[in-house]
Amino acid sequence: MTTSTQADPSTGPAIDHDSPLRVAVLTGSVRGERLSRTLAGWAADRIEVTGAAADLIDLAEHRLPDDELLQPGGGPRSEIADRIEHADAFVVVTPEYNHSYPGSLKRAIDWHYDEWAFKPATVLSYGVQGGLLATEHLRGVFAELHVVTTRRVVGLRAPWDDVSDGRFMAPPGVDGAFDTALAELRWWAETLRTARRERPYQR
Repeated sequence: MTTSTQADPSTGPAIDHDSPLRVAVLTGSVRGERLSRTLAGWAADRIEVTGAAADLIDLAEHRLPDDELLQPGGGPRSEIADRIEHADAFVVVTPEYNHSYPGSLKRAIDWHYDEWAFKPATVLSYGVQGGLLATEHLRGVFAELHVVTTRRVVGLRAPWDDVSDGRFMAPPGVDGAFDTALAELRWWAETLRTARRERPYQR
């Protein structure tokens, strides 16, 4: 698993479209007391079981440029822009705050534009009731960025009760549900990667 502490992939070789799929896992929360990093680690492990490469991007470890520099369609290149651009698909791990997702996640989304386009995303949400309102709000935002969100998503109810020694111990049925969402994500990722290469959309 690639984590946000490793070298920026922009320093590596050009993207190989025949290489394993690269799935960026974004942590939505940057609070000091947060669960998203733990859940993102669990998600990255499940992704790598499928043969894809997981790149865990912890938003708490990166500073975005000042918002006064933000322009329609994005802004100056951020620390994570290359990693989002190199990804074939996304898993967004987000809590539900006040019936939506955190402002830190919205900033990360808004600071990038072309990097998201014509790629799929699935959501792993969590909260007292599973955090699915955060997921529904993300669908509309991602649609504006030409991101396909999978029909299958996973919402975790009170997952803090399933953490032991800093690791998320998925309750019965959760592993299978997330793997099903990943299977749909993989289908979209392979399909759209081919389309971006062979039939790029002219915006």
